Parts: sequence; structure tokens; C-alpha cells
Amino acid sequence: MSGLLLVIFCFLIAGVIAVPIASHLGLGSVLGYLIAGIALSPVLNALHIDVVSIQHIAEFGVVMMLFLVGLELEPKALWQMRHKLLGLGGLQVTLTAAAVTGIAMLLGQPWTIALGIGLVLSLSSTAIVLQTLNEKGLMKSDGGQASFSVLLFQDIAVIPMLALIPLLAMPELMDTVAGADHGGGHGNTDHGGGHDSADGHGSGPGFVESLPGWQRAGVTVFAIAAVVVGGQYLTRPLFRFIALAQLREIFTAAALLFVVAIALLMTLVGLSPALGTFLAGVVLATSEYRHELESDIEPFKGLLLGLFFMTVGATINFTLLWDNLFQIVAMTLGLILLKAAVLYVLAVVFKVRGANRFLFALGLAQAGEFGFVLLSFTVANSVIPASVSELLLLVVALSMLLTPALFIAYDKIIAPKFVDNDKREADEIDEKGNVIIAGHGRFGGIINRVLRSYGHSTVVVDVDSVQLENLRKFGLKLFFGDATRPDLLHAAGIDDAKMLVVAIDDEHQITELTRYVSANYPNVHIVARAVNRNHVYRLYAAGAADIIRDTFDSATRAARSALEALGTHPHDAQRKIDDFIEFDKYAMLNVATVYDPDTPWEENQPYIDKVNEMLALQDELLSGNTSAFGGKQKRGWIPPGDDVTEL
Repeated sequence: MSGLLLVIFCFLIAGVIAVPIASHLGLGSVLGYLIAGIALSPVLNALHIDVVSIQHIAEFGVVMMLFLVGLELEPKALWQMRHKLLGLGGLQVTLTAAAVTGIAMLLGQPWTIALGIGLVLSLSSTAIVLQTLNEKGLMKSDGGQASFSVLLFQDIAVIPMLALIPLLAMPELMDTVAGADHGGGHGNTDHGGGHDSADGHGSGPGFVESLPGWQRAGVTVFAIAAVVVGGQYLTRPLFRFIALAQLREIFTAAALLFVVAIALLMTLVGLSPALGTFLAGVVLATSEYRHELESDIEPFKGLLLGLFFMTVGATINFTLLWDNLFQIVAMTLGLILLKAAVLYVLAVVFKVRGANRFLFALGLAQAGEFGFVLLSFTVANSVIPASVSELLLLVVALSMLLTPALFIAYDKIIAPKFVDNDKREADEIDEKGNVIIAGHGRFGGIINRVLRSYGHSTVVVDVDSVQLENLRKFGLKLFFGDATRPDLLHAAGIDDAKMLVVAIDDEHQITELTRYVSANYPNVHIVARAVNRNHVYRLYAAGAADIIRDTFDSATRAARSALEALGTHPHDAQRKIDDFIEFDKYAMLNVATVYDPDTPWEENQPYIDKVNEMLALQDELLSGNTSAFGGKQKRGWIPPGDDVTEL
């Protein structure tokens, strides 16, 4: 018992120390975990800990991660990805495997060994790439979506690889493997070839191996159908029944049971557990229990993935590495360059543009955790000699270790260059309108639709070239350019415009554009988007005529629905919300007169006093059951000469 607690303590303290330091230095959590594992390696050797066995357990974090990814994808979204999934993913695996196979043959390896190496190294690390993309907020980018498509195809491709590898067996290696089996396995201090295929991420031989081909196919189809049908029709009543207990820990246990059961089913029929749980996640993407499942599984996924990354660092065989340092480093760098080149070419072919092209190429340039599984499988099936496998294990581990550095290079070197240098020239604006709209996202787009529907001519300017190209497919006339530039505003017709709608996302740019137009074009009516309450006051000081908080209206509508659900009549609920909105406008206007944009609000005593005064007045006027502002009363509480400006 004490030994187990000591191991848990070692892993926890290494992660708790290394990961915050790495994150603070901008290295990312993955590299922190890998470094923690490397630092732990001597301690684990001294304690004779079987790191490989721990890694098998930790790899279940990848299975959980694929389940959570599936929960974010509805079947419709997955169907829309089919071209990238099959085309981009299929070509990546095929071309990379072919290239690695060709190089291995040129270096003197027989074609069977070369092909086995090619299959192993064609795969990338699902765990590291998806974790890093999510941390950096790049999952929804073009490069992130392309990377996910390839990783998902690779998970699928492991299934035929496991079927193909035994066919490559070399008779001369069989005696060696048999002798090794009789002589006993490797201890944990070897760190080299202790991986077997019966782990949580890969798929080892199941009971279907003894069945004829047609029966094996039938069992596989049945297992997939069971996941789809069960996820669609059985999970809802099951989770509804479990929810009746109103015990969070029981629901958590049920969520884990669900994931483990699917992984076990997939393993028994020889399929990838990660693929099975991903499919189950997609089926449940529209379920009302989706968010509950996500919140219950997420902590376990994070802990297991962190443990997995640490075991990768801990399994590096430094003795073998130092003895073959030049060869292993050359192989690792060569693999990264080769895979990056293949990925870059595919990114060009599939029209992944700009910095996303490099994100895609560098992000997937490593070997993956499936490599550990397939290498042990190739050795067990007499395809790759154990001596070669031990070198390749180091190549896989080192390439994974270098991946965070590739993402850092992308962040620090490549992405800034595209921000600064890859901006296309602004479009020539050949239309004039009485309204200029700066920004056509979810906020500005609605304004544009309303105004154009009622006969107003608009000139829309936005800096998101990809979004503009997509919107132009629907017949919208939009212009690329930075609306904060005075020359572009002039070209858009600001001299003759009646109104400027500032709907861009950046708070500072909204304020500066409002200030510039208010000072230089006082006849232009400015409708500005505010991202929060303090931003309202800054825009008021900058000269905006109408200031719209981008979440205020939706929040008050939600409050009205809450009142109705609590028993208030819909008419009364609407009246109460109208009263609240009117008072909030009045309070905002009063507070704006004492707000100083150059002084932090916590140091502005008149501002604090005015806010407290308005809060007290709000409680006094809104606490009654009747309207405080109905009819003549409304003008009674607004001082003469004041106006409730749209704030």
C-alpha cells in the first residue's frame, strides 16, 4: 500500500511543480508533463516501477478525449467533414507510409520491415495535438479542423493496419520471438519494448480473431450498430433513471461505465476503443445529457492524459539514446521534416490557407502513441526485429517530446508573420450607402440584414477575409478592409454617411474608432457595440450616440422567461422587464457622467457613490408589485431635461 501511495505521490508532485512552471514560461502543459516524466525516470527506475503498465492505464485518457470530442460534433457536422476525413486523412497516411517505406528500403531494410516501419510512423499523436489545439483555442481554425480530420482517420486506419501486419511476418524472426517468449519479458528498467497491444488506446486481438472473415465482419458491424442504436435509444432512459437518485457521484459512475463498456466492446471485436467512444460521443451530441457527461468525464480525461504524457517522458531509454545519439536524433528530425513536407503539400492541395497551413504541417509532424502499440505488435508478429523496434520507440517518444516546441515555433515565429505580412490589400469600395457597418460577425450581420430588409443601403467592411469569402457565396456584397483606417473610412463614404455602426470585436478598436469619427465627422450618428458595462462609459465619453451592450438584450429576455417560469403572468413579466430596462438606461446615463476613463473605477469615489445611489434607487422603485414607471410616474422620477439614451 505504501509503495502505491509513493508512486501516486511522485507523479502528482512532479506534475504539480512542472506544469505550472512550463505554462508560465509559455511552453504549454504537454511539455510540462513530458519534462516531469523525464525528471521522474531515475526515481521510477530506483523503485522498480513498471512504467509501461501505468502507461496502458493512462492511455485510456485518449479514449475519453475522443468521446468528449465526439460530444462536440453532431452527425451533420461529421458528415460535412467527410471529404477532409477520407481525402486528407487517407492521403496523409498513404503518402507518409509510402515515403517512409521507400526511405527504409533505400537504407537496406527488406520491404516487409520497411512497410511495417512506414505504417507505424505514418500516425500522429492524437493526445498531444488535440490537447494543444484545445489549450491554444485553435481547434475551430481551418488548421485545427484539418488536423482533427487526419487524426480521426488515423484512428480508423489502425484497424486495417492490425489486420495487415501479421501478413508481413518474416519466418527468420519467428524463432527469435519464440525464444524471447520462453526467456521472459523485459523489466521496467529497460523502457524499451515493454509495450503490448492490450492497452486502452490501441486495439489488440479480440475473440473475433478465431472467426472466419465473413463472421468477423458481421461481428464488427453488429458492434458498431450496437453503439449507434444503444447511444440513440437506450442512454436517455438509462440516464433519466440514474438521475432520479439525485446523487452526482452515481451519475459520474454511470458516465464512466458507459465509456468503459464501449471501449471494452470495441476491444473484444478487435476495433479501436477510441474510435468506438468517439462514435458514441457523436451519437450523444444532441442529447440533453451531453453537458453533464462532458463535465463528469473531463476531470478523469485530464488526469489520465497528464499521466500518459509523464509516462512517455519516463519511458525514454537514455542509455540506448546516448549509445546511438546521432542516429536517433537524425531519424527523429528526418521523420518530422518528411511528415511536415507531406502535410504541407496536402494543405496546399486541400486549400488550407495562410498560417493554418503551417499549423497543420507542424502540428502533425510527430509520431504518435499508436506507435508504441504497433511496434510491440510488429515484434510479436515477427515483422520488425526487437533491436530495430527499440530504436523506433525512442524516435516515437522524442518526436512527441519535440511537438510542443513545434507549436511554440508556430506561435512565436510563423503566426506573427502572417498577421503582419499576409494581409491582403483592402478591397476597392465601389458602392456608397447611407450606413457604414464596421464588422460583419454575429452582431453586425444581424444589423445589416435588418437595415437592408427595410430598404437602407449599407457598406459593410470586415477584416476576416475567410468569412467574407464564405458570405459572398450567399450573394452578399461585402468589402475586405480595416474600418479603423481613416483612408478606408473615406473610401467607404464616411463624409456623406448618415450612420456608422461599430460592430467589430476588439474593445479598444471600437473605442478608438468611435472617438475618431465623433471628433472628425460630428454629423454621423454612431451606434457602437459595447462588450461590458465599463466599456459603455468609455464609449459615452468618446461620443457615441447609441451604445448597445452585446449581451444585455438576450440577458433581459432570459430574465423575463425566468419570471414567467416562477409564476409571473407574461404581461406582468414583460412590464417588469421594460421597467428594469428603462431604469437601467437612466442609471447608466447618470453613472456615465461621473466615470473617468483615465482613473481605475475602484479609485473613483464619485463613481462608487453614484453606483450605490442607483442601486438603492433601483431597489426602491422596482421592489413593488405595480409598475413604478407606468404613465405619468415615469417622467416623475427622471429629472427634467434628462433623456434616457440607448445605453
